[in-house]
Amino acid sequence: MTVSAGDLDLLRQYDTPTICNVIELFEVRPNNAGYMDQRIKSCFPKMPPMVGYASTATFRSAEPPVTGTVYKSLAQQIEMFASLPGPAIPVFQDLDEPTVAATFGEVMCSSYKAFGGAGLITSGGGRDLEQVEAIDFPCFVGCVNPSHAYCHIPSLGEPVAVGGIMVHQGDLLHGDCNGVTTIPINIASEVAHVAAEFIRAEQIVIDYVRNTPNPTVDGYLAAFDQLREIAGGIRKRVQHDRVEQLARAVLARFEERLGVGL
Repeated sequence: MTVSAGDLDLLRQYDTPTICNVIELFEVRPNNAGYMDQRIKSCFPKMPPMVGYASTATFRSAEPPVTGTVYKSLAQQIEMFASLPGPAIPVFQDLDEPTVAATFGEVMCSSYKAFGGAGLITSGGGRDLEQVEAIDFPCFVGCVNPSHAYCHIPSLGEPVAVGGIMVHQGDLLHGDCNGVTTIPINIASEVAHVAAEFIRAEQIVIDYVRNTPNPTVDGYLAAFDQLREIAGGIRKRVQHDRVEQLARAVLARFEERLGVGL
């Protein structure tokens, strides 16, 4: 399943907490799953939301590599961008505990951006932050470090553990100043189109507390009741739509196997 370029652009219009809230309406995963924890922080909180597909890799810098160079591996990873359905986001798991050096700097980020990269995430460190910010390249890190030490990339395209979750090659990611979440591909387009409706529902409560001269607890609870009612309606609708889509998919596979139309 792919997500259209238009829907990716739509997802970029919303902050990551809104995306997390809307994903919950679909009840496709536990509410405490799918997003990175406090270990992963935005280097550039004022940058707009980042959306793209994970290009996974591991990283080491404590010891020299047995063979190869980081630049050869970097070129291989960039070549792999072409297999992704949209903008790539390199996602690195730093295998050194604790982190020894920076995963990225100005050269790496400039290279990624030139080949269509949308940002970078690492459980390790970053450096050259002023230079990377100047090229408008979103980055998310576990720490900051001035050196690259013996940097090398042992593996590409394998699942990685970053910020308390597993990230797989091709996972859809959304990140901003609040953090990073994955978006299940099978609901991504629907999330993009439901987000505005959910924001309007939240605005009922916000407008009440900001614009009511003498707010009361009863009025506040009434505003929340409206929010819950609208959110509940969205939840029922999207879940009904998912059931219908699943039923159509099962029927289509059944017809294909029989070689007839029903």
